[in-house]
Amino acid sequence: MMRINFSKRVRVCLLVIFVFVQGNLLAQDSEKISWRSAQDQPKEWYYSDQAIEIANNVLLYQHENGGWLKNINMADDISEEDRKELEKERKQKVGTTIDNGATHTQLRYLAKVYTASKQEKYKSAFLKGMDFLLEAQYANGGWPQFYPIRQGYYEHITYNDGAMMGVMNLLRDIAKQRNQYTFVDKNRVKKAENAIDKGLEIILRTQVQVDGKLTIWCAQHDKNTLEPAKARAYELPSLSGNESTQIVEYLLKIENPSEEVKRSIRSAISWFQEHKVMGKKVKWTKDSEGRDRILVEDVNAGPLWGRFNDIETGKPIFVGRDGKIKYHLNDIERERRTGYNYIDDYAVNLLDKKYPKWAEKHGVK
Repeated sequence: MMRINFSKRVRVCLLVIFVFVQGNLLAQDSEKISWRSAQDQPKEWYYSDQAIEIANNVLLYQHENGGWLKNINMADDISEEDRKELEKERKQKVGTTIDNGATHTQLRYLAKVYTASKQEKYKSAFLKGMDFLLEAQYANGGWPQFYPIRQGYYEHITYNDGAMMGVMNLLRDIAKQRNQYTFVDKNRVKKAENAIDKGLEIILRTQVQVDGKLTIWCAQHDKNTLEPAKARAYELPSLSGNESTQIVEYLLKIENPSEEVKRSIRSAISWFQEHKVMGKKVKWTKDSEGRDRILVEDVNAGPLWGRFNDIETGKPIFVGRDGKIKYHLNDIERERRTGYNYIDDYAVNLLDKKYPKWAEKHGVK
C-alpha cells in the first residue's frame, strides 16, 4: 500500500507540474512579448506558437546576404502589406549590421527555436547568418559595423555597443559546442575557432598604449592603422569605459590564457582602478522641459567611469552633437545627456567579482 500511495502521489505531482508549465506557456502565448524578453525565456517556451511566430518574423527580416538590419522589434505583428514590402527589401543588396545587437542576437534566437522545434528552415537561416559573420571578418581579425562595407565610420573595427564582442561571444559558444549549438557542422565549428583566434589577435593589437603602457580600448579602431578612430560627432577617438569592460570580460573567459592575454587583462584592470570617478552620482530629474540626467556631488558615491575618456589623461570627456569636448556632463545638450550614457558604473562588477575570481584561478597577483 505504501508503494501504491507513493506512486499515486508522484503521478499527481507530475500532473500538477505539467499543467503548471503548460498553463504558463499558454499565458505567455496570450500576452504580447517584446523582442528583448523573447531572447531570455525558459527552454520550454521555445516550443510555443508564440516563439515560432517570432522566429518566422526573424526569417522574414533576414536579408539575402544572411544578416539583419538594426533596431527592429522582431516580435511586432507584421501586416500582409508590410510582409510584401519586407520580401522586396530583403532581396536588396545592402549592407547589414552587427550594431546594436543585430544579427548575432537573431542567430542566438534561431538556434533556440531550432533546438526546440527541429524545423530545418531555422537551422538553414542560422547557418546562412553564421556564414555572413565569418565572411564579414577582416583579414586582421576585426569586424566592421556593416557588411558589405558601408563607407565612412561604419568600416572601422567596431567594439561600440557590443558589436564585435557580441559576434565573438556567439562564435566562441559555437566553437565550444555549447548549449544549443551542437547542430553546427564540424567545418563551420572549425571556422568559428579560427575566427575567434583572429579576433583575439586584433583585440590584443588594438589595446591602446600611452607612454609605453597598455591602457584599454577605443569604441572603434581604424581598420588599417588600428588607431583609435572617430565615429559620430560625439564619438571621438578616446578610451571607452563601457566597451573595454566588455572586452576584458571576454578575455577573462579564455580557458588557458597566454601571458600576453594575462598582461592585457592586468593592464586594463590597472587602468580601471586608477581612473575611478568617486564622489559623484548620476541623477535623473524632471522639470517643465521633461526628464534630464545630470551628475551631482555625493561623498558616498562612486565609482564611475566615462563612456569616453581622454587618451592621455584618462579623464572622462563629454561631447555633444557639436563635436566639442566638455569635461562636465551638465555642459552638453539635454538631448545627448538623456539619449546617451556618458558615465556609469561600467566596471564595478568586473573589479569587485569577475577579476578577483579570475586572478585567484590563474594565480595572478
